[in-house]
Amino acid sequence: MVIAVAGGTLIEKLHMEQYVEEFIRSASGVDIDSPTLSQKERLQYAKDQMLSTFKKVFPYILVGVGIGAIIHNWIPQSWVEMILGTENPLGVVLAVLVGVPMYADIFGTIPVAEALLAKGAQLGTVLSFMMAVTTLSLPSMIMLKKAVKPKLLGVFIAICTVGIILVGYLFNAFSYLFI
Repeated sequence: MVIAVAGGTLIEKLHMEQYVEEFIRSASGVDIDSPTLSQKERLQYAKDQMLSTFKKVFPYILVGVGIGAIIHNWIPQSWVEMILGTENPLGVVLAVLVGVPMYADIFGTIPVAEALLAKGAQLGTVLSFMMAVTTLSLPSMIMLKKAVKPKLLGVFIAICTVGIILVGYLFNAFSYLFI
């Protein structure tokens, strides 16, 4: 939340509104009447929405569990500790860089995070990885590029990257309070 508020404030202070694509700025509000639904219709709607969300998320969970299983069963603990443990001061930065080309739902990163923590990665490093995968992924940036111009996209990426790295180092420094 702090990154979002600070980043949004910075973007506002930089007056970057002109870097939002015109079709976004000129879009009118949506005024539609909310239909009156019976309780049965509401429950059916909720069930349909739940199933739709489940179908979208489930493949990412399976991929995440698969990657987590690979990390847990085949990658030696010494490798994870060497790359993402306390001995590597650049582990947070590396975790962010590895997370960017990936694309996963936050639920898909949870099994990977669990496996990395079990193998000796630091808490902040794992948190930075999860944040990078969900915030800075290449597919997300491609979609966002359709709504904002390159200058604003660059500022957004810079703010998020710096914020994620700072959060990672902060959580690593104070991980003894959380674990």
